[in-house]
Amino acid sequence: MSTMLSLSASYCSSSTSRLFCPFSSRLFGPFSSRNSLVFFPHGRRIPLSRTPRNLSAVAPEQETGVFKSPEIAKSFDFASEERIYNWWESQGYFRPNFDRGSDPFVIPMPPPNVTGSLHMGHAMFVTLEDIMIRYNRMKGKPTLWLPGTDHAGIATQLVVERMLASEGIKRTEMNRDEFTKRVWQWKEKYGGTITNQIKRLGASCDWSREHFTLDEQLSHAVVEAFVRLHEKGLIYQGSYMVNWSPTLQTAVSDLEVEYSEESGYLYYIKYRVAGRYVVDASTNYSMSDFLTVATTRPETLFGDVALAVHPEDDRYSKYIGMMAIVPQTFGRHVPIIANKHVDKDFGTGVLKISPGHDHDDYLLARKLGLPILNVMNKDGTLNDVTGLYSGLDRFDGRKKLWAELEETGLAVKKEPHTLRVPRSQRGGEVIEPLVSKQWFVSMEPLAEKALQAVEKRELTIIPERFEKIYNHWLSNIKDWCISRQLWWGHRIPVWYIAGKDNEEEYIVARNAKEALEKARKKYGKDVEIYQDPDVLDTWFSSALWPFSTLGWPATCADDFKRFYPTTMLETGHDILFFWVARMVMMGIEFTGTVPFSYVYLHGLIRDSQGRKMSKTLGNVVDPLDTIKDFGTDALRFTLALGTAGQDLNLSTERLTSNKAFTNKLWNAGKFILQNLPNENDTSAWEKILSYKFDSEGIVVNLPLPECWVVSKLHLLIESVSASYDKFYFGEVGREIYDFFWADFADWYIEASKGRLYHSGVGGNSVASVAQAVLLYTFENILKVLHPFMPFVTEELWQALPYRKHALIVSPWPETQLPRNNGSIKKFENLQALVRAIRNARAEYSVEPAKRISASVVANKEVIDYIAEEREVLALLSRLDLQNLEFTDSSPGNADQSVHLVAGEGLEAYLPLADMVDISAEIERLSKRLSKMQKEYDALKSKLNSPQFVEKAPEAVVRGVQEKATEAEEKINLTKKRLELLK
Repeated sequence: MSTMLSLSASYCSSSTSRLFCPFSSRLFGPFSSRNSLVFFPHGRRIPLSRTPRNLSAVAPEQETGVFKSPEIAKSFDFASEERIYNWWESQGYFRPNFDRGSDPFVIPMPPPNVTGSLHMGHAMFVTLEDIMIRYNRMKGKPTLWLPGTDHAGIATQLVVERMLASEGIKRTEMNRDEFTKRVWQWKEKYGGTITNQIKRLGASCDWSREHFTLDEQLSHAVVEAFVRLHEKGLIYQGSYMVNWSPTLQTAVSDLEVEYSEESGYLYYIKYRVAGRYVVDASTNYSMSDFLTVATTRPETLFGDVALAVHPEDDRYSKYIGMMAIVPQTFGRHVPIIANKHVDKDFGTGVLKISPGHDHDDYLLARKLGLPILNVMNKDGTLNDVTGLYSGLDRFDGRKKLWAELEETGLAVKKEPHTLRVPRSQRGGEVIEPLVSKQWFVSMEPLAEKALQAVEKRELTIIPERFEKIYNHWLSNIKDWCISRQLWWGHRIPVWYIAGKDNEEEYIVARNAKEALEKARKKYGKDVEIYQDPDVLDTWFSSALWPFSTLGWPATCADDFKRFYPTTMLETGHDILFFWVARMVMMGIEFTGTVPFSYVYLHGLIRDSQGRKMSKTLGNVVDPLDTIKDFGTDALRFTLALGTAGQDLNLSTERLTSNKAFTNKLWNAGKFILQNLPNENDTSAWEKILSYKFDSEGIVVNLPLPECWVVSKLHLLIESVSASYDKFYFGEVGREIYDFFWADFADWYIEASKGRLYHSGVGGNSVASVAQAVLLYTFENILKVLHPFMPFVTEELWQALPYRKHALIVSPWPETQLPRNNGSIKKFENLQALVRAIRNARAEYSVEPAKRISASVVANKEVIDYIAEEREVLALLSRLDLQNLEFTDSSPGNADQSVHLVAGEGLEAYLPLADMVDISAEIERLSKRLSKMQKEYDALKSKLNSPQFVEKAPEAVVRGVQEKATEAEEKINLTKKRLELLK
């Protein structure tokens, strides 16, 4: 074992200049001041010294800085991750650097809610965006990943209201300023939780540019956007159907409404037909004719404005044009109309139209010119329109109404029915469709340009199939309700004139001073004004995020000029229209440019059974707990192996496997470091560092295993670079995993041991080549893997000698590197031969440590390159090197050997006497053959029985036939082996 030259370092806590200090390795003592090398971030190195210790001594594990030597740790220590992250940030690596390029790569982070805590959805977007950022940073592009948080109007207000309630305080007992002051206090105390958790995932964001949607700059942008849209006539005030939260007493967006299937009832109610009577034949008694309506919400009948039937429904055609009497309304009449959209097969085929409390009814009523009747107060109680039911909670009113309908004989029946119930994402209460006066944005003019952006390929959506969803939503877009009845958020920049109708007389201004000046100019100096109490929908400020965070509306701002438009918007596919499409529309509207070139959409994270994670199911996986158990790198690698737009099932098995991958990487690094020359062996290091693998001449002249692994590495670099550029991250991860584990670790590292152990470390050119190739291949594996697994790769990189830069800012490998396809084919033949010998050893249960003889048979060309690597072949196959021969014809003992065909023109003969005790093996196989013959005879007996074949199920008979066929094959193989042994 040799020593390791360590250039790994951290900044010294006692040094204001943050000088790097090397960590101690298992082969050297603690940091000293003599004769070693330490690097600075930009490649400047200074000589320090280090005194070698007794090579047989093993130092206790200790840390003297950020990094730890793989030689003194059995596995990567997850506790190192935070120290490494803090070191990266302290060195300024997360900030855009224009030294190597001028074309920036920019991602605006989807701002998580300030109330939030880390969940797997966050872990997914952080992982994918960090992969993109780290890759492009290494490619030399100035990278900016712009982080921030969203003020989350409803969620935050709800959290603070609950906090106040625990103190015995109601929001309504406070004024607006007092309440918002408490919210800001809460934000200062708890608002950084999600940011710190995102850092724990390794997010290399530029935190110096972090934003909050209620920052002064962003608030200025929000007001400017509102004013400009209003000046263009794109913002208006009106009464329309919205999703209403009775508890929060605010409108909520479609995204904040979740629909759940719940058990409920379908209520059947009689509506008398005015002026229509039928005579009961048994009693000769005259009765009102009626229509029966099926509804899930009886309490809304007070808001009925019509009954509708299908025009081709023969059951009801005679009633079209007549009037119906709404129950419990003291005789209020509504028309019976025909409409082709009525579902004849649902309920009774008669639809009650309550446009004040149903989205579809509202649209139908507006189209037909029917009145809108609201029966509910903002707090979810029934209003005066309901008469005696006024003041009752909507659900209590439902119970009372049904009971009284039963008493009056107008209740037909109540039957169980599965309901699709809209619930508030925040509070969980049932959302009420309600007509309310709100502020709206006219969307059609904005949507047209956003559609053209995708059509003209100014915007690329990944995966492409989501373009249909994007186009469908924008082509059928509705106006956007942007006002919320909250105290926390961006106050709507509208002022009303005291004493005047606020629907007709209002002023839009950028601030109160400007509003007052406008009011005085129009209404006189004594005018009094007051601001609209509502705030803007949180999504309104989020729609400006890609450019408001860069300084807009100040288009002369340095960040705006340098980084806008951004490059990539990565987020979940579920908010493609709620957020992404709105950003596209607003970006085009206010900057004239699509705000990003690409939209990358990831899927949902599900549990191992494919179920959506939820607290109800108890299957929520906490990323922070996962990190403690498996490490950040294993979690990131697991999440990144998914496919764009597709949901990912997260399982403990996958995490365990990728944790093993981390350990395998660590052990490979440990092996390489332990087999590098002593740092004092200048000539050995000069030889290793003299190898440059960027010329075809050098690669072709390498020994076969070295030429193979370098060629495969160069193919890997080219392939994964192309996949990175196409955002095929799952492919990147799988290719690197396969190359590292299957090619490098399982084959080349094992093959290199022949050079390193049997040639004397550093003692000859063969060992030097192996050391150079190990170092070169491993450092490039670390480079291409770093975006996925930043922590373990940086730790290993820091331990390698002669590093000029930290891995995070190291240049990406060149892609046009030489490779030799002929050597790849030759080594694959060698691999096939090794596998064949290994399989034969396993089949004959040869002890792993036992070395056996072999004769390799092939033509002269194959023999030449296989024989040249006889030591590698013997090492990998556990062959006796002294009894390994190469020939172009079968050996004399071929009839007493196991014959292997590794490939076309490549065979091997393994003498049986070397592999097994022949007499003992004959006895064992004879007993086995006898047992198999009995089992086979029993199966054949069954199949020869007509009673079994005719009466047993077809699948059972087929199963017995398959077992008999398989048993016959095993018997024939065993007989052949016995013949060979005898």
